[in-house]
Amino acid sequence: MSRSLVLLMALSCALAVSAIYYQQPLLPQIASTWGVTSTGGNVIAVLTQIGYATGLLLFIPLADGIQPRKLAKFAISGNAVALLACAMAPTFLMMAASSFFVGATAVTAQFIIPAVASHAVPESRGRVVGVLLGGLSSGVLLARTMSGFVGAHFGWRAMFVAASGVDLALIVILGKLPSLPGLKTIHYRTLMRSLVVLVREERLLRISAATGFLMFAAFSALWTTLAALLARPPYGFGAATVGTFGLVGVIGLVMSPYIGSLVDRIGHHFAVAAGAIINLLAFAVLAIGATRLGWLVVGLVLLDLGNRAGFVGNQTRLYALRPEARGRLNTVYMVSYFLGGAIGSALGGYGATRYGWVGLAVVGAGLSLAALALNALAYTSTNATLADKPA
Repeated sequence: MSRSLVLLMALSCALAVSAIYYQQPLLPQIASTWGVTSTGGNVIAVLTQIGYATGLLLFIPLADGIQPRKLAKFAISGNAVALLACAMAPTFLMMAASSFFVGATAVTAQFIIPAVASHAVPESRGRVVGVLLGGLSSGVLLARTMSGFVGAHFGWRAMFVAASGVDLALIVILGKLPSLPGLKTIHYRTLMRSLVVLVREERLLRISAATGFLMFAAFSALWTTLAALLARPPYGFGAATVGTFGLVGVIGLVMSPYIGSLVDRIGHHFAVAAGAIINLLAFAVLAIGATRLGWLVVGLVLLDLGNRAGFVGNQTRLYALRPEARGRLNTVYMVSYFLGGAIGSALGGYGATRYGWVGLAVVGAGLSLAALALNALAYTSTNATLADKPA
């Protein structure tokens, strides 16, 4: 894989994943359009993530039998339509339904990552996945920062129209996605049944999916409630200011290739454990100093780095299990990952509504601690320990 092609695919990941994050800084605005509470507005974020998990489950297994390039173009076209539906939604119910379909069709990055990873040599796969994760992170950064600015100056509907235009540009870029050799046509029913077989037979897959679920739940608990919390005293920030908090992801973006290289050296198990510990530290910082802006930024940076380390560690060890089933392995992991995001959004919203920053921190710390404990099971298994050694 040439470096330029990897970077182009990282850009594609960035543009593709942005669709599920545009609404986060805009949730108070969207809720106020129809006079619903901030907790009710969180339904938009939850349904988007549930939609994403649904799309992963239904579409990503197809990548083991159909060229990812073809699937990616189909998905991004549907996403452009769903974003336009959000922009024109006449009621909150229609907005919620359209948000679900935005999530369900925003799966293009998960066609790209396994396809590119399959072309990387084993000793550098962690670095390549890290670069692609950097692309994902830049998409999150782009989405939150740009949507906050556009929402404040042109309204939230304008952001969804612009996002649909971004999807149209992405269709052109996806023509460069490398083809996978040797794909065999597999009946869709067989593909779906094989997901159950993989979960039953691969213990490391079950552990990785569970830890990914918990770590992204902790991450989402913060980011889906951040706009509502920052709108309260002592901050009182609007959408544009909240959007700038996405810039904390720049640090993680710069660090992503180094995190991937570190995973190649220290092993996947220790990378995931380190990520969970960093997340715990992040929520401890938020609980102690959330009303102080400097401490809040530190907590956000730590949470971004911790979640990133866990993601790279989990995906790198999964891609080493069964090369012929990387699409399906990725399906199981990412469905679990974003279901965790939906659950974390709901739990974070409850904790923040009832107990503010401290309630949010308790939810996030509990989820991170559970991820650390579950990841220890990978170390206690002889087979998992052998599979977990760096290539």
